[in-house]
Amino acid sequence: MANTSADKPNIRQVARLAGVSHMTVSRVLNDYPHIKEATKRRVLEVIEELDYRPNMAARALATQKSQRIGVIVESAVEFGPTSTLRALESTARGAGYAVSSIALEDGDRISPQEAVDNLTTQGVDALCVVAPRSSSIAALRKISINVPVLVVKPDKDPTFLTVSLDQKEGTTLAVDHLVSLGHRDILHLAGPLDWLDARARERAFHARAKSWGVRERPIVVGDWSADFAYDFAKGIQDLPDYTAVFVANDEMAVGLVHGLHERGFSVPGDISVVGYDDVPLAAHVLPPLTTVKQNFRALGVAMVDLLRAAIEEREIPRVTKIPAELLVRSSTAAPRAAAS
Repeated sequence: MANTSADKPNIRQVARLAGVSHMTVSRVLNDYPHIKEATKRRVLEVIEELDYRPNMAARALATQKSQRIGVIVESAVEFGPTSTLRALESTARGAGYAVSSIALEDGDRISPQEAVDNLTTQGVDALCVVAPRSSSIAALRKISINVPVLVVKPDKDPTFLTVSLDQKEGTTLAVDHLVSLGHRDILHLAGPLDWLDARARERAFHARAKSWGVRERPIVVGDWSADFAYDFAKGIQDLPDYTAVFVANDEMAVGLVHGLHERGFSVPGDISVVGYDDVPLAAHVLPPLTTVKQNFRALGVAMVDLLRAAIEEREIPRVTKIPAELLVRSSTAAPRAAAS
């Protein structure tokens, strides 16, 4: 039977039934290291049996922590940043943390300094930057921030904690798939190169394409939007020499396929297309889109693990990059010359 507000279990009841001190229960709740596995298991079993829920206000008072994480998101309308933020919020909520977020959008007057000031005045225990641009990271380096800061970026950083999805692996999977089909002339339609993820995919594309002896050609730099890729495709006069396009996100890939279709080109008959992200509609456009799927849930868990360790002054866990997965659908096939 569920407990009423009058008889909700408390931490001392948990401690008594588990045969430990209330401090041990507190350490288990806060995921402190060096607790015997049997003790931890016994405490967690009692917590589940009693349906105990920690009093977050009391916990914050006792630890001098707000149990709140501040997040700065670059362009929260994009699928990747939005999915990352949702994964972080869900994982943080399960760990007893609230999340406050601010989006930095093109044309906004808010600066990184103002975003940091806004979040730190809320008493956040840590800051996280999602889908950052290199310009924003440069601005953050100049700001004095007295809480741990985690940046979701592909490369390690001497100033910040870092974690990321494996952009190199995802790109490598896409290029290898196209090469395995027989493509040797591949165009890369990149995202804005001030975005660290777009830059990481662009560099990984060049490195992998070169290793396969794929023809080197200038990339096309887009703006993440379907409209950009659609207009690019509509501007193609004749069937190009390249037989495939690796696109830095699914939204541009869908726009590209649309534009190619209107120009009378077949996907994948004339040109194969690979996207990135696996947006929900990717499996339902015509043709269904071959794309790189990113594990945003695993990213959210890794982010919260790192931030909690930093907040609680524990040893920072060693986090590897979150692996990617290639989903092969109908937008890729062997080029006509290879297939004939």
